[in-house]
Amino acid sequence: MNKKILFIYYQNIKANGISKVLANLTSELADSGYDVEILFLMAPHKDFYHINPKVKKHYIDSFAHSSSKGGKYILEKFKFVPKVYNIYSYFYDLGSYKVLKKWIQENHQNYETIVSCWYKLSSMLSLDKEVSKKTIAWEHMSYKSGGLFWNKGLRRYYKNLRTIVSTNIPGEKHYKELNKNSLTIYNLMDNEIDNQKYIEPDQKKNIISVVARLDPEKNISEFIDIISQINMPEDWKVVIIGSGREEKRIQQEVIDKNLTSKIELLGSRSMEEVYQLLASSKINCLTSTVEALPTILIQAMFFSNALVAYDCNYGPSDIINKNNGFLIPLHDKNKFIQDLQTLTNNKEVLDALMKSSYEESRKWKKEKIAQEWKKILQKN
Repeated sequence: MNKKILFIYYQNIKANGISKVLANLTSELADSGYDVEILFLMAPHKDFYHINPKVKKHYIDSFAHSSSKGGKYILEKFKFVPKVYNIYSYFYDLGSYKVLKKWIQENHQNYETIVSCWYKLSSMLSLDKEVSKKTIAWEHMSYKSGGLFWNKGLRRYYKNLRTIVSTNIPGEKHYKELNKNSLTIYNLMDNEIDNQKYIEPDQKKNIISVVARLDPEKNISEFIDIISQINMPEDWKVVIIGSGREEKRIQQEVIDKNLTSKIELLGSRSMEEVYQLLASSKINCLTSTVEALPTILIQAMFFSNALVAYDCNYGPSDIINKNNGFLIPLHDKNKFIQDLQTLTNNKEVLDALMKSSYEESRKWKKEKIAQEWKKILQKN
């Protein structure tokens, strides 16, 4: 085998969906005989998710570059200025580009394939004629992400890339207009998920689980509002795992709406604790306004949860159907309330949906998705 592959990711392996599927895929490939390495654009760090010891890691600290430091100075000095974070972001991106370009120029010849895990990094690599020919853009965000500079400017150079892997069908259709070598491969689950057995409803608790960053795009505030209006039986409660920029605001909203007895906020937790919650809950909800492929919904299916989620761009519509839950038009709170009430007030309907949701998870088994990756990695 001995196919040498470099994955590039700008963040450390911390608590988010991209990091999780990156850890899953690199581990699977390494165990299958591929020579796998990961380049992080950060200083050495502790990984939130387990990285297979067969995977070699490299670190280049993009935050230490003079451009990044200049952006941080502006952010701290003018933090009261609207959208100053956007200015900082461009300075940081410039620093990232410079450190990445230097490292890639010195090392790219050591790899048959480069897989970029972030659209900004993919755009940077697409500018290099030689490197782009061996680069796969692994798209985890909506193709509309990034604003004018990235979306309308640099993304047009995706035409130079070897392949574009989208995690949802709308993304694939969009990228095919830029590059004919575009396809959809869904996210790979880990062994613990893949081997999960069906959990009978009477082995679970009457819990609605939410696992998401408490950031604006996850729209948790709207979910809190939905729970405040729902006529839910007294023995039901909501448990939310996640932290983020809106954490204090969410905590206050739960207090203001007198929901402290109904909603439990656990903050950031380990993946083991996330799985424990999914094993205990009967329903998993998502109110995001934008996604690519929300891995948590897939994981929840394997743990025998019914799903209720907004039909945001993009991803939930690739996952949810009549066999595993309800797909709600974006921001239609009344429909969300109605369907959630149906499940919490009708045990027979919920039990049947939990069973069929678990059966639906077979479509997301690891072996099938891993084979799709191996197929494109064989092509030069």
